[in-house]
Amino acid sequence: MDRIDIPTSIVYDLIKQQFPQWADLPIKPVESSGWDNYTFHLSEEMLIRFPSAERYASQVQKEQHWLQKLAPHLSFQIPEPLAMGKPSRNYPYNWSIYRWIEGEVPNELSDENKNLFASDLAQFLIELQRTDTTDAPLPGKHNFYRGASPDVYDTEIRSAIKQLKNYIDVKTVTGIWERAIRTRWQNEPVWIHGDMSTDNLLLKEDRLTAVIDFGGLGIGDPACDLVIAWTFFEPESRDVFKKRLGLDSDTWDRARGWALWKALIVIADCEDKTCPLALKRFGEIQEIVGEYNQKPVGMIT
Repeated sequence: MDRIDIPTSIVYDLIKQQFPQWADLPIKPVESSGWDNYTFHLSEEMLIRFPSAERYASQVQKEQHWLQKLAPHLSFQIPEPLAMGKPSRNYPYNWSIYRWIEGEVPNELSDENKNLFASDLAQFLIELQRTDTTDAPLPGKHNFYRGASPDVYDTEIRSAIKQLKNYIDVKTVTGIWERAIRTRWQNEPVWIHGDMSTDNLLLKEDRLTAVIDFGGLGIGDPACDLVIAWTFFEPESRDVFKKRLGLDSDTWDRARGWALWKALIVIADCEDKTCPLALKRFGEIQEIVGEYNQKPVGMIT
Protein backbone atom coordinates (compact mmCIF):
# COMPACT_ATOMS: atom_id res chain seq x y z
CA MET A 1 0.00 0.00 0.00
CA ASP A 2 1.35 3.43 -0.96
CA ARG A 3 1.68 5.92 1.85
CA ILE A 4 1.83 9.65 1.31
CA ASP A 5 5.06 11.36 2.27
CA ILE A 6 4.42 14.47 4.37
CA PRO A 7 7.52 16.58 4.99
CA THR A 8 7.42 19.18 7.73
CA SER A 9 7.55 21.95 5.11
CA ILE A 10 4.12 20.92 3.82
CA VAL A 11 2.75 20.91 7.36
CA TYR A 12 3.97 24.49 7.84
CA ASP A 13 2.31 25.50 4.57
CA LEU A 14 -1.02 23.88 5.52
CA ILE A 15 -1.07 25.55 8.94
CA LYS A 16 -0.19 28.92 7.40
CA GLN A 17 -2.92 28.60 4.76
CA GLN A 18 -5.74 27.22 6.91
CA PHE A 19 -4.93 28.25 10.49
CA PRO A 20 -2.89 31.48 10.28
CA GLN A 21 -3.41 32.10 14.01
CA TRP A 22 -0.94 29.24 14.59
CA ALA A 23 1.42 29.98 11.68
CA ASP A 24 4.29 31.15 13.92
CA LEU A 25 4.25 28.09 16.20
CA PRO A 26 7.05 25.51 15.93
CA ILE A 27 6.25 22.18 14.24
CA LYS A 28 8.21 18.95 14.54
CA PRO A 29 7.42 15.25 14.02
CA VAL A 30 6.65 13.18 17.11
CA GLU A 31 9.18 10.48 17.96
CA SER A 32 6.85 7.59 17.10
CA SER A 33 4.12 8.42 14.63
CA GLY A 34 2.53 5.03 14.04
CA TRP A 35 1.38 3.63 10.69
CA ASP A 36 -2.12 5.00 10.08
CA ASN A 37 -1.22 8.64 10.64
CA TYR A 38 1.73 11.00 10.52
CA THR A 39 1.78 13.02 13.72
CA PHE A 40 3.48 16.35 14.43
CA HIS A 41 3.85 18.55 17.49
CA LEU A 42 2.32 22.00 17.04
CA SER A 43 4.11 23.92 19.80
CA GLU A 44 3.97 22.08 23.14
CA GLU A 45 0.21 22.16 23.54
CA MET A 46 -1.14 20.67 20.31
CA LEU A 47 -0.56 17.89 17.80
CA ILE A 48 -1.46 17.48 14.14
CA ARG A 49 -2.48 14.15 12.60
CA PHE A 50 -2.50 13.37 8.89
CA PRO A 51 -3.91 10.07 7.56
CA SER A 52 -1.05 8.31 5.77
CA ALA A 53 -3.25 6.76 3.07
CA GLU A 54 -6.77 6.93 1.65
CA ARG A 55 -7.98 3.94 3.66
CA TYR A 56 -7.49 5.92 6.88
CA ALA A 57 -8.95 9.22 5.68
CA SER A 58 -12.56 8.59 6.73
CA GLN A 59 -11.47 8.29 10.36
CA VAL A 60 -10.86 12.03 10.65
CA GLN A 61 -14.45 13.24 10.44
CA LYS A 62 -15.62 10.34 12.58
CA GLU A 63 -13.22 11.29 15.37
CA GLN A 64 -14.04 14.99 15.04
CA HIS A 65 -17.75 14.23 15.49
CA TRP A 66 -17.76 11.51 18.14
CA LEU A 67 -14.86 12.20 20.51
CA GLN A 68 -16.51 15.32 21.92
CA LYS A 69 -19.67 13.29 22.55
CA LEU A 70 -17.84 10.44 24.29
CA ALA A 71 -15.55 12.54 26.50
CA PRO A 72 -18.16 13.59 29.13
CA HIS A 73 -18.95 9.93 29.84
CA LEU A 74 -15.35 8.86 30.48
CA SER A 75 -13.18 9.38 33.56
CA PHE A 76 -10.02 9.06 31.46
CA GLN A 77 -8.73 11.60 28.95
CA ILE A 78 -9.30 11.07 25.25
CA PRO A 79 -8.15 13.30 22.37
CA GLU A 80 -9.84 16.69 22.19
CA PRO A 81 -10.31 17.91 18.59
CA LEU A 82 -9.46 21.59 18.21
CA ALA A 83 -9.79 21.99 14.45
CA MET A 84 -10.15 20.02 11.22
CA GLY A 85 -7.96 20.80 8.24
CA LYS A 86 -9.24 20.47 4.69
CA PRO A 87 -7.68 18.85 1.61
CA SER A 88 -5.42 21.07 -0.46
CA ARG A 89 -3.17 20.82 -3.51
CA ASN A 90 -0.37 19.58 -1.22
CA TYR A 91 -2.38 17.03 0.75
CA PRO A 92 -5.57 15.24 -0.42
CA TYR A 93 -7.46 14.39 2.81
CA ASN A 94 -9.01 15.98 5.87
CA TRP A 95 -6.66 16.19 8.85
CA SER A 96 -6.93 17.07 12.54
CA ILE A 97 -5.46 19.26 15.22
CA TYR A 98 -5.82 17.99 18.80
CA ARG A 99 -4.80 19.14 22.21
CA TRP A 100 -1.60 17.41 23.33
CA ILE A 101 -1.97 14.82 26.14
CA GLU A 102 1.00 14.16 28.40
CA GLY A 103 1.80 10.57 29.34
CA GLU A 104 3.97 7.55 28.71
CA VAL A 105 3.10 4.25 27.06
CA PRO A 106 3.06 1.24 29.43
CA ASN A 107 6.34 -0.48 28.64
CA GLU A 108 7.76 -2.00 31.80
CA LEU A 109 5.47 -2.29 34.82
CA SER A 110 5.86 -4.21 38.05
CA ASP A 111 3.39 -7.04 38.63
CA GLU A 112 1.47 -4.89 41.13
CA ASN A 113 1.28 -1.91 38.78
CA LYS A 114 0.34 -4.11 35.86
CA ASN A 115 -2.60 -5.41 37.90
CA LEU A 116 -3.66 -1.83 38.66
CA PHE A 117 -3.29 -0.94 35.00
CA ALA A 118 -5.44 -3.94 34.03
CA SER A 119 -8.15 -2.74 36.40
CA ASP A 120 -7.91 0.84 35.08
CA LEU A 121 -8.18 -0.31 31.48
CA ALA A 122 -11.16 -2.51 32.26
CA GLN A 123 -12.82 0.50 33.90
CA PHE A 124 -12.26 2.57 30.77
CA LEU A 125 -13.84 -0.14 28.61
CA ILE A 126 -16.80 -0.47 30.98
CA GLU A 127 -17.43 3.28 30.79
CA LEU A 128 -17.06 3.28 27.02
CA GLN A 129 -19.42 0.34 26.59
CA ARG A 130 -22.08 2.00 28.77
CA THR A 131 -22.14 5.17 26.68
CA ASP A 132 -25.19 5.81 24.49
CA THR A 133 -24.77 4.44 20.95
CA THR A 134 -27.57 6.31 19.17
CA ASP A 135 -26.62 6.88 15.50
CA ALA A 136 -23.11 5.52 16.14
CA PRO A 137 -21.16 3.90 13.26
CA LEU A 138 -21.48 0.15 12.81
CA PRO A 139 -18.45 -1.96 11.80
CA GLY A 140 -17.26 -1.45 8.24
CA LYS A 141 -14.36 -0.43 6.05
CA HIS A 142 -13.94 2.76 8.09
CA ASN A 143 -12.63 0.73 11.05
CA PHE A 144 -11.55 -2.47 9.30
CA TYR A 145 -14.60 -4.29 10.67
CA ARG A 146 -13.63 -3.98 14.33
CA GLY A 147 -16.77 -4.81 16.29
CA ALA A 148 -17.92 -7.38 13.73
CA SER A 149 -17.41 -11.12 14.10
CA PRO A 150 -13.77 -12.14 13.62
CA ASP A 151 -14.92 -14.49 10.87
CA VAL A 152 -14.84 -11.50 8.51
CA TYR A 153 -11.14 -12.43 8.27
CA ASP A 154 -11.64 -16.20 8.01
CA THR A 155 -10.09 -16.55 4.55
CA GLU A 156 -7.11 -14.43 5.52
CA ILE A 157 -6.32 -16.28 8.73
CA ARG A 158 -6.65 -19.73 7.17
CA SER A 159 -4.22 -18.66 4.47
CA ALA A 160 -1.79 -17.45 7.16
CA ILE A 161 -2.11 -20.72 9.08
CA LYS A 162 -1.29 -22.63 5.90
CA GLN A 163 1.75 -20.42 5.22
CA LEU A 164 3.03 -20.90 8.78
CA LYS A 165 2.43 -24.64 9.07
CA ASN A 166 6.11 -25.28 9.75
CA TYR A 167 6.21 -22.73 12.57
CA ILE A 168 3.03 -23.25 14.59
CA ASP A 169 0.86 -25.97 16.09
CA VAL A 170 -1.66 -25.96 13.25
CA LYS A 171 -4.22 -28.19 14.94
CA THR A 172 -4.40 -26.15 18.13
CA VAL A 173 -4.31 -22.79 16.38
CA THR A 174 -7.05 -23.85 13.97
CA GLY A 175 -9.12 -25.10 16.91
CA ILE A 176 -8.79 -21.77 18.70
CA TRP A 177 -9.85 -19.92 15.56
CA GLU A 178 -12.84 -22.16 14.86
CA ARG A 179 -14.00 -21.79 18.44
CA ALA A 180 -13.67 -18.01 18.08
CA ILE A 181 -15.97 -17.81 15.06
CA ARG A 182 -18.58 -20.21 16.41
CA THR A 183 -20.51 -17.58 18.38
CA ARG A 184 -21.82 -14.04 17.97
CA TRP A 185 -22.34 -11.12 20.35
CA GLN A 186 -25.90 -11.56 21.62
CA ASN A 187 -26.44 -8.15 23.21
CA GLU A 188 -27.00 -4.67 21.81
CA PRO A 189 -23.94 -3.16 20.09
CA VAL A 190 -21.59 -1.28 22.42
CA TRP A 191 -18.90 1.28 21.77
CA ILE A 192 -15.48 -0.11 20.86
CA HIS A 193 -12.14 1.65 20.59
CA GLY A 194 -10.94 -0.70 17.86
CA ASP A 195 -7.18 -0.65 18.50
CA MET A 196 -6.57 -1.30 22.16
CA SER A 197 -2.78 -1.59 22.03
CA THR A 198 -0.17 -0.24 24.43
CA ASP A 199 0.82 2.41 21.86
CA ASN A 200 -2.60 3.99 22.36
CA LEU A 201 -2.61 4.01 26.17
CA LEU A 202 -0.92 6.70 28.26
CA LEU A 203 0.15 6.47 31.89
CA LYS A 204 1.14 8.89 34.62
CA GLU A 205 2.82 7.47 37.70
CA ASP A 206 2.03 3.98 36.34
CA ARG A 207 -1.73 4.55 36.26
CA LEU A 208 -3.83 4.84 33.12
CA THR A 209 -4.58 8.48 32.40
CA ALA A 210 -5.56 8.63 28.72
CA VAL A 211 -6.61 6.57 25.70
CA ILE A 212 -5.71 7.92 22.26
CA ASP A 213 -6.08 7.10 18.54
CA PHE A 214 -9.76 6.35 17.99
CA GLY A 215 -9.51 5.62 14.27
CA GLY A 216 -11.09 2.19 14.83
CA LEU A 217 -14.04 3.68 16.72
CA GLY A 218 -17.46 2.13 16.18
CA ILE A 219 -20.10 0.00 17.85
CA GLY A 220 -20.56 -3.75 17.90
CA ASP A 221 -19.01 -6.74 19.65
CA PRO A 222 -16.45 -5.65 22.30
CA ALA A 223 -14.28 -8.76 21.78
CA CYS A 224 -11.81 -6.89 19.54
CA ASP A 225 -10.93 -4.54 22.42
CA LEU A 226 -9.75 -7.42 24.61
CA VAL A 227 -6.71 -8.50 22.59
CA ILE A 228 -4.35 -6.77 25.05
CA ALA A 229 -5.13 -9.61 27.45
CA TRP A 230 -2.54 -11.67 25.52
CA THR A 231 -0.37 -9.01 23.91
CA PHE A 232 0.57 -7.27 27.16
CA PHE A 233 -0.96 -8.82 30.25
CA GLU A 234 0.36 -11.91 32.02
CA PRO A 235 -1.72 -14.58 33.80
CA GLU A 236 -2.28 -12.57 36.99
CA SER A 237 -3.04 -9.22 35.35
CA ARG A 238 -5.05 -10.98 32.64
CA ASP A 239 -7.19 -12.50 35.37
CA VAL A 240 -7.71 -9.04 36.93
CA PHE A 241 -8.72 -7.68 33.53
CA LYS A 242 -11.15 -10.53 32.88
CA LYS A 243 -12.81 -10.45 36.28
CA ARG A 244 -13.20 -6.66 36.24
CA LEU A 245 -14.94 -6.75 32.85
CA GLY A 246 -17.25 -9.66 33.71
CA LEU A 247 -17.83 -10.75 30.10
CA ASP A 248 -19.00 -14.22 29.07
CA SER A 249 -16.67 -16.99 27.90
CA ASP A 250 -17.89 -16.78 24.29
CA THR A 251 -16.73 -13.16 24.12
CA TRP A 252 -13.30 -14.17 25.39
CA ASP A 253 -13.18 -16.93 22.76
CA ARG A 254 -13.81 -14.32 20.06
CA ALA A 255 -11.24 -12.02 21.63
CA ARG A 256 -8.70 -14.82 21.51
CA GLY A 257 -9.51 -15.19 17.82
CA TRP A 258 -8.87 -11.48 17.18
CA ALA A 259 -5.51 -11.73 18.95
CA LEU A 260 -4.57 -14.81 16.96
CA TRP A 261 -5.59 -13.20 13.67
CA LYS A 262 -3.38 -10.17 14.22
CA ALA A 263 -0.35 -12.21 15.24
CA LEU A 264 -0.65 -14.64 12.35
CA ILE A 265 -1.12 -12.09 9.56
CA VAL A 266 1.81 -10.04 10.80
CA ILE A 267 4.12 -13.06 10.91
CA ALA A 268 2.92 -14.26 7.51
CA ASP A 269 3.84 -10.85 6.10
CA CYS A 270 7.37 -10.98 7.56
CA GLU A 271 9.90 -12.32 5.07
CA ASP A 272 12.28 -13.07 7.94
CA LYS A 273 10.45 -15.16 10.53
CA THR A 274 13.24 -14.48 13.04
CA CYS A 275 13.00 -10.67 12.90
CA PRO A 276 12.04 -8.90 16.16
CA LEU A 277 8.48 -8.21 14.98
CA ALA A 278 7.86 -11.84 14.01
CA LEU A 279 9.38 -13.12 17.25
CA LYS A 280 7.18 -10.77 19.26
CA ARG A 281 4.09 -12.11 17.48
CA PHE A 282 5.24 -15.71 17.94
CA GLY A 283 5.44 -14.92 21.65
CA GLU A 284 1.84 -13.68 21.57
CA ILE A 285 0.73 -16.92 19.90
CA GLN A 286 2.53 -18.87 22.62
CA GLU A 287 0.64 -16.85 25.21
CA ILE A 288 -2.70 -17.43 23.45
CA VAL A 289 -2.15 -21.17 22.98
CA GLY A 290 -0.73 -21.66 26.46
CA GLU A 291 -3.66 -19.89 28.13
CA TYR A 292 -6.10 -21.78 25.93
CA ASN A 293 -4.62 -25.09 27.03
CA GLN A 294 -4.00 -23.86 30.59
CA LYS A 295 -0.34 -24.86 30.33
CA PRO A 296 2.79 -23.50 28.61
CA VAL A 297 3.01 -24.57 25.00
CA GLY A 298 6.08 -24.08 22.80
CA MET A 299 5.91 -23.20 19.15
CA ILE A 300 7.34 -25.44 16.47
CA THR A 301 10.58 -23.97 15.16
